[in-house]
Amino acid sequence: MITTRFAPSPTGYLHLGHAHAALVAWGRARQAGGRFLLRLEDIDPARCTPHFADAILEDLAWLGLDWDGPVRLQSEHLPEYRAALDGLAGRGLLYPCFCSRADIAREIAASVAAPHGPDGALYPGTCRHRSPDERAARIAAGEPHALRLDIAAATDLAGPLTYIEEAEGELRCDPAQFGDVVLARKDAPASYHLCVTHDDALQGVTLVTRGVDLKPATHLHRLLQALLGWPTPRYAHHALRLGPDGRRLAKRDRAATLRDLRAAGVPPAGVRGLAGFQDTAGSASF
Repeated sequence: MITTRFAPSPTGYLHLGHAHAALVAWGRARQAGGRFLLRLEDIDPARCTPHFADAILEDLAWLGLDWDGPVRLQSEHLPEYRAALDGLAGRGLLYPCFCSRADIAREIAASVAAPHGPDGALYPGTCRHRSPDERAARIAAGEPHALRLDIAAATDLAGPLTYIEEAEGELRCDPAQFGDVVLARKDAPASYHLCVTHDDALQGVTLVTRGVDLKPATHLHRLLQALLGWPTPRYAHHALRLGPDGRRLAKRDRAATLRDLRAAGVPPAGVRGLAGFQDTAGSASF
């Protein structure tokens, strides 16, 4: 049975880009007689609020979407993510990184040609070779640190990897393009990459639908699945909804929200149309 999910972060109100992503996942599940799950990625306490979490549920229901089972709040499952991190650390695949953003920026600036990945310049590996004694002493002293994945060791252990993209078939993975990615920070006990991969496996998600901007992350997610023995879903990355200026809709740019549209008198069917779907409440068109 097909299982999809929509997993927004409660850091603001939903806009048409969110509506499009939710409708894609909901429509694929409902057309196949499958399950549609709702998850809130709320592990960043500085940005996520219960107010926005409640608003997400209200907006989705107003839009005509329903979901199966309880809403999963990631903030209620931090011990599960810690267990996954401990599993990686126990095999020597994680190391503590004491570098500040300023430290990293200075080292990258001093490099003749710093390598870049999907998220920008790669971490130069400053803390990768620190001795166990130095690491232990600095942690015991309470020095803030992140946990980074030793990408070379991880990819060597996992070996060659592939995943299935619906429109393209089997694709080869290149997780090394991310470098030694952060999987946990002091202010966020687990990263998006770890949490989303963990939850997709735990909840039995069989088809991940999401924006094409997240397609590169699939390489890293596939590596985590291999390292932690989690199943690999199929993937279907869709085009992003763009604003009048041709840029992707984003909260930081104050894109018109579903609440703005509702206040302006646009009915749910009209919002579904603006999000790229016709008669979604009855028979969806995908």
